[in-house]
Amino acid sequence: MSAERLVDGLIQRGWNLALAESCTGGLIAAAVTEVPGSSSAFGLGVVTYSYEAKEQLLGVSKEMLLAHGAVSEACVASMLLGVERLSGAKVCAAVTGIAGPGGATADKPVGTVWIGLSCGQDRWHKVHEFDGDRSAVRQQTVDCVVQGLTQVLEGEAPW
Repeated sequence: MSAERLVDGLIQRGWNLALAESCTGGLIAAAVTEVPGSSSAFGLGVVTYSYEAKEQLLGVSKEMLLAHGAVSEACVASMLLGVERLSGAKVCAAVTGIAGPGGATADKPVGTVWIGLSCGQDRWHKVHEFDGDRSAVRQQTVDCVVQGLTQVLEGEAPW
């Protein structure tokens, strides 16, 4: 799936996209804004790499982060709600994960990425296990978000 197809789908529906990125560091926003005319469909992207940024910008609670960590369903769900509130966008995505090479634990290896998507009142959260080095994990995350959002726009469940 391509970012062009995603942007075209958003524009056709008159919908706006907002993103909350952690491990991708803005790469999803970069892929979307690479498409000519994307300003008609993309309104907001935030990179919340640290716990503090997640708390301050997205309203992710410190207690949740301490209990579950940033790489968790609870965190990506909270990030998604935060970017929805911040932007008012119809379509949103949030990502948080471990791109490596460090930061892994026994239960959260390198390549563990939680992705959250929303469209109106519908929400999806899923953990993905991507392979490869840091660059590969980040690119697979971008591709997965673009694919998932495109599927949602086309009336399908993501992934």
